[in-house]
Order: sequence, then C-alpha cells, then structure tokens
Amino acid sequence: MGTSSSRRGRRTAVAAVVAAATGAALLTGCGSGDDDGKGDGTITLRVGTFGSFGYDDKTGAKLYAEYEKTHPGIRIEESNVADGQKYWDTLKLRLSRNSGLADVQAVEVGFIAEATGPTMAGKWVDLGKEGGANLGAFLDWKVKQATTADGKVIGLGTDIGPMAVCYNKDLFAKAELPTDREAVGRLWAGDWAKFLEVGKTYQKNAPAGTAFHDSASGLFNAVVSSDPVQYADADGKLDWEKSPGVRKAWDTAVAAARGGLTAKLRQFDEKGTWNAAFKNSKFATVACPSWMTGIIKDQAGPANQGKWDIAAPPVAGNWGGAFLAVPKSGKHVKEAAELAAWLTAPEQHAKVFAVNGNIPSSKDTLTSVTVQEAKLPYFGDTPVGKIFSSAATRITPATISRYDGQVKTFLTDNGILDIEQRGTDPAKAWENVKKLIDDKIAR
Repeated sequence: MGTSSSRRGRRTAVAAVVAAATGAALLTGCGSGDDDGKGDGTITLRVGTFGSFGYDDKTGAKLYAEYEKTHPGIRIEESNVADGQKYWDTLKLRLSRNSGLADVQAVEVGFIAEATGPTMAGKWVDLGKEGGANLGAFLDWKVKQATTADGKVIGLGTDIGPMAVCYNKDLFAKAELPTDREAVGRLWAGDWAKFLEVGKTYQKNAPAGTAFHDSASGLFNAVVSSDPVQYADADGKLDWEKSPGVRKAWDTAVAAARGGLTAKLRQFDEKGTWNAAFKNSKFATVACPSWMTGIIKDQAGPANQGKWDIAAPPVAGNWGGAFLAVPKSGKHVKEAAELAAWLTAPEQHAKVFAVNGNIPSSKDTLTSVTVQEAKLPYFGDTPVGKIFSSAATRITPATISRYDGQVKTFLTDNGILDIEQRGTDPAKAWENVKKLIDDKIAR
C-alpha cells in the first residue's frame, strides 16, 4: 500500500477492516502467534497492517479465507491501524522488547531503511531463505530496498505507489473545468505549478463549501515523491535541508495552503474528518497513488460511485508501497514466513489489484494482461490498470535514509499543517521543523 505514505507515505490510510480481531490490536498488544484456545492444534497467525492492504475478507480480496481453506490448520487474524506513523512507533517499541508482535508485520517504504539498519536488521527473519518466496519475481529495486548490509532480505514487496491525480468529475463540471481525463491531465502536464493554476481557476467558480485539493500535506508528499532527490543524499545520508525535492514540495504546498486552494484537512486523521470529506464531496482533487483508489471507494461510498476519475499527474512519481516482514521472536516463524510469501506472490498481487487497485511490485504481474486491462467498478470505464502501470514504468526510485518517514511526518504534521490550519509563518514553521528534527533524530 501505504501506502508510504505516510500514507502508504502513506501516512497511511483509513482504519480498514479487521479480519477477525479488533482494529486496535497492535496498539493494545497481543501475544505473537498464540493458539486460539480451542485445543485442536490450530495455529493462529496474526498479521499487523496499516492502511488498506486489500487482503481482508470483508472489502478486500478475501485472501485470508482462501489461505485458510487450503491450510486447514491455520487461522488468520488481521489487526489494522489507521495512522502509519503511530503503527511504526508502536512496532519499534515492541521490537525492542521482543513482545506483543504480530507474526507478520507490514513495513512502509518510508521506514524500510530503518528496518534494515544496524539496530533492527537482526530482529527479522531472512525471507530470502525462509518461506519459499521467489525473489526474482519482484522488481529489483523493491528487493534492494528491503535488503540489509549483510544481504538478508527482511521484507517482501506488497505494492508500489505510482501516482496520478484523482478528481471529482461533478465538482469539476460545476467549476466549469473539463471532465475528460485526457483533457484534465493536459491542464497541468509537466509542472506542479500548473496544478496550482488550475486550482485557482477552480476556486473562482467552486461550488460553495468545496476546495480544489484536500490537503497541503498530501500535496507536499505528492510533489516530493515525484522528485529523484528527496530526504537523503546519494549515499543514503539524511540531507533534507539541502534537498531540491523537499524545497520544491514545501514551496508548492505552502502556496496551495496560503492561496486557499485546500480544504485544510489532515489526511488519515483519527477523527475521520478527512474520510467524511470524501463522502460529502468537500474537495475536487486528491494526489492519488494507486493505493488511494481503495480509500476513495471505501470513504466516498456507494453514493459517489462513478463521480471520481483518474488523470495523469503533473510529474510521475512513487508515493508509498510496503513490505511484509516476519519478526524472529514469533512462535510460528516458519508458518508466518510461508504466509508472507504467499500473500506477496504474483498471483495474490493480481487479486488484490483487481479489488483494491494496489499496483503490484512483481514484474510479471505489473505487465500482465490482468493488470493492463483492469478497471475498478467504482471508477467506471477508467482504464485504471493502464494509467498506473504506465506511471510505474516512469518511476525513478529515490535513495532513502533510515529517517525518511520521521522527517516526512515532522514536515507535514508539524510544518505544513501549522501553516494551513493555524496560519503560521512559513519561515517560522520551517525553523520549528528543523528544531524538531535536530532534537528528535540522533545522527
């Protein structure tokens, strides 16, 4: 997913479904892999996720039920947390204690460098040796991201986050903007500054109570994700202050916030305000990595089916994506590794994409007819597969540091959001972020 981003950078996503456990299980704690108490030898495997991975048996691809059917001695429970940063903070704490962990844990791409770093690398099972995964099936750069300095592969790729822009056709029409996806894409092709100009045009004719874009923080994540230089230098060292990608994203997001182009929302907020804004059509566009389509479907709801479409972004980029990892301290490491390998196999990638829109990180699935010709019922005749798979071919993976996820959260939640919601001076907000990063991150 989560896409990264964080939202799968996902700061990721909505509080999704729970397959058999409560959504707060990871935060409240659960024993790793305890049997279900029936005394029949059944093994309960717990999967900890954030956002919308599309595995569940309610709105997802029903992969857990399928696996249980072919593995009668296994029962699967998923615990899902809405806030990707809080999920990661809790996961780190539990890793340090070797307790309270799920048998399979999702890791967002913004935190994978930290997970493979010297402090955590030894906490994970080497999935290049356990579980039977075919590493050659994955995009090479995806495997590299999850590989430790000594060659262990601690995570198997779930999805990647090629980006588009999702837009509400009804609101565009009311604002006297084109609604055809090709025409919409041409409005801002090649430059995020053009995107802001379209926003200004929208606001002149905007339906009452609506905004052009959902969130300045979301826009920041989209712009920085489209730049080959993000938070780290070429050697993987944190260098966010000198990054042209960060500065461009900051300036673009600040311009949108101060120009009144956003709905001033915090994506994935715990109160559900952002979710409700989808349902109530309070904004016309949202930066749309592939995993966002599942969120729109779930949050905008049946009443808005067919109202949303997908256009090419100003600049191609990758926002989010995730991995499945297996903590060494689990009681059922062998079974957990096998489940992680199965969930991330090309066949399952295709099933998740068909239901949830998460673009697979396996090479053959990405280029398969199944993905290329795929459409999502919620988006009508939109060629979702072609749009996102084409975007995926234009991704230039950025070098990542172990601190990317934390820095991104400080920049968005403690910087951009303060400007957007409280009117903080941008220079002051930048300094506040700098102080937080210097204080909280030991380099």
